[in-house]
Amino acid sequence: MDHDTEFAAYAEEAWPSLVRSAVFLGCRLPEAEDLAQTALARCYTAWARVRAADDRDAYVYRVLVNSLRDSRRRRWWGERPTDELPEARATGRGDAMADVDTADAVHRALAGLSAVNRDVVVLRYFAQLSERETAQALGVPAGTVKSRLSRALRHLAADHHLADFGALTDGLKGRGTP
Repeated sequence: MDHDTEFAAYAEEAWPSLVRSAVFLGCRLPEAEDLAQTALARCYTAWARVRAADDRDAYVYRVLVNSLRDSRRRRWWGERPTDELPEARATGRGDAMADVDTADAVHRALAGLSAVNRDVVVLRYFAQLSERETAQALGVPAGTVKSRLSRALRHLAADHHLADFGALTDGLKGRGTP
């Protein structure tokens, strides 16, 4: 398989997860798509190194996290989130307002974490990277991933934004404690 074909197949498969991870890292959807595109463009130019990496996904997620950090350093972030929920449109897939409420609660709870703890939670649970892959993606030891994850999950279990999601927070309480 040639360079372009192999990269295109990887990018197509990784795209949804990269965008979703960027959203959970604090980006709005258009910004998340831009961030995923930037990360993939950087990976394309270094595809030989990405291909040779011990863990391709960890390498790509590290590029994603670094691209986010770079963009936050460069940009003025004059916009601030609002307490008002967007208008929900019925999609025919369940209760649209409940989906908005859930997404809003998760985003607010994640926003209450420190950046390093949010990175660990998003990569570990939303991107579904292993502890080792998460450690590689963030450039930290696996023990650091475990301790950050433990702190983050304890914080999320106690977060008032998630109080109405009993089953979710009950599961977090069991995971976050050593």
